[in-house]
Amino acid sequence: MTTTLDRRAALALLAGGALAPGLASAAAPFSFDQVKARARALANKPYVAPPPPPPEVQAMDYDAAQGVGFYREKIPLWGGDWGIELFPLSRGVSKTVAVNLVENGRARALAYDPAMFSSREDSPFRKLPATAGFAGFRAMSRDDRGEWLVFHGASYFRSPAPYGQYGLSARAIAADTYAVKPEEFPDWREVWLEKDAQGRLVIHALMESPGIVGAYRFVNERNGLALTQTVEASVHFRRAFDQMGLAPLTSMFWFGEDRGGPDWRPEIHDSDGLAIWTGSGERIWRPLSNPTRVVTSTFSDDNPRGFGLIQRDRDFEHYHDDQARSERRPSVWVEPLGKWGRGTVRLVEIPTDNETNDNIVAFWTPEAPVKAKSRINLAYRLHWTGDVPAPTDLARVVATRTGRPGEPGKDGEAQGRKIAVEFRGENLLALRTAIDIQADVTARGGQIRLLSHYPADRREAETDALWRVVFDVAPDGAEPADVRVVLRQNGRALSETWTALVFPAPAGN
Repeated sequence: MTTTLDRRAALALLAGGALAPGLASAAAPFSFDQVKARARALANKPYVAPPPPPPEVQAMDYDAAQGVGFYREKIPLWGGDWGIELFPLSRGVSKTVAVNLVENGRARALAYDPAMFSSREDSPFRKLPATAGFAGFRAMSRDDRGEWLVFHGASYFRSPAPYGQYGLSARAIAADTYAVKPEEFPDWREVWLEKDAQGRLVIHALMESPGIVGAYRFVNERNGLALTQTVEASVHFRRAFDQMGLAPLTSMFWFGEDRGGPDWRPEIHDSDGLAIWTGSGERIWRPLSNPTRVVTSTFSDDNPRGFGLIQRDRDFEHYHDDQARSERRPSVWVEPLGKWGRGTVRLVEIPTDNETNDNIVAFWTPEAPVKAKSRINLAYRLHWTGDVPAPTDLARVVATRTGRPGEPGKDGEAQGRKIAVEFRGENLLALRTAIDIQADVTARGGQIRLLSHYPADRREAETDALWRVVFDVAPDGAEPADVRVVLRQNGRALSETWTALVFPAPAGN
C-alpha cells in the first residue's frame, strides 16, 4: 500500500519531526548495537568493494557540484534548530553512502530522488541516473545561519563552528599514514540519522575499507555557535597495521610568522600548533611547520587528557585575507573518555608549496600494535572551538619566530637557527619585575647559545603580559635538535612547554 501526501501535509510532518515521504522500506527496529553487530560480522568476511560510480559522474566537476542545490521543502529530518540536506555524487566524491532515518527506535532507508535537488538545465547533474545515490549529508541551521556539520567523502567530517568558517577536518581513523605500507582510507558506507529526545542530531555510521570495519556513533551538542561531538567507536581490523591513528585531525600549514612565504599574505595556515595535555598534567605546545621532508613527531603518554590542532592566532592583521578568513578557522580538541592507556600522540608534517594541500595530521596511536582480527573500542569528545577548552593558569605560547643565528654584526659564521618564543598570560603580569624567573631551555641533539629572556613592553590596556625567550640552537649533526622551553619560578612551571624540532639551517640562511 502506498500513501500519498500533498505538499502542505508533507511540510507539516517535516516541521513536526516526522519521517518524510520517499523512504524506501518499511520501518524496522534499530539500535547502535545493531550497527556494531553488523561491523563485527563484516569483519569476519572478505571485503566486497562497492560498485563503481556511474560514468556520468565524471562530468560533475567542482563547479558543477557547487551549482546543485537542495530544496528546503525536501529536507527529510528536522531537529529543534537544524535540518538535514543531502549531497549528490560528484567527481570529487563519487562513492555512495546509504542513508537511513530513525524515529522512535525504528529506521527506514531514504530513497534517492533527483527531485530533491535543484540545478541549471545544462547541469551534468541532470544526466546522472535516477538511482545514482547520495554522496553524503550536512546539517543546516533552521534560522538560515548556514551549515554546521558535514559528512562528505571517505570517513571525513568537519564543522565551521564556532566562527562560521571551515578549516581543518576530523575523520574516523588514519591507517598507516606515511608508514611502511600505503595509507588506507575507509569510507562511510551507511549512516542512520536520528533526532534524540533532546532534539540533538545523532549519527550512527558504518565505515569500511579492505582492512577495517568500524561502527561509530556521534551525539552532536550545540552551544551557541560552538559544537561538541561525543563519539563512541568500535573498530575491527581484518589485517595488521603498522601505524593506527585514532581520533585523527587533518589540517593545513603553509607558512606562519616564523619566516616569510612566497605569497603576498603574511601567514597562511588553518592551524598553527599542536596542543597536548598529558596524563601527568603537562601542557605542551608544538608549533606547526612546513618541512622540506616528511617529519613524524611522537609524544609518548599514559592516559592523555587531551590533544588538538589549534588555530591560536586570531588577529586579522596577521593574515590580511578577507576571503579565506584564516583568523576564523576552527580549532579541534580531542578529549578522551575513559582510560586510553599507553601510546603516543603523533604529528605528521608533509611538505607543501600551496594552501590547497592538507599537509598536517595528528592522531593517537596505542602502544599495543594492531593485529589481524583485533578490535579497538574507543570513546572521546571532539570540541570545535577557538582554543584549548581545558582551562589553565599557565601562560600560553602565542608566537614562534626564527632567523639567522649569532649576534648582529659580530658573528656572521654562527651555525644553526635563532629562535624567539613568545609567552603571554595573566600570571606573568605581576612578575614583570621579578628577578627569579628562569627560562628552562634544553636541546637533545644540539647546543643552546646566546640565551636571553625578558618581559616585553607593557601596553596600558593589557590585562596580561608578554615574555620573550630568545636563543640560538646549533644541531650536533645532520639531524634536527629536539628543543624544549618552559618558563619557571623556583622550579614551578609558569607556562606551557614549547617544543619543536630545529633542523640544521641551509647554507646562506
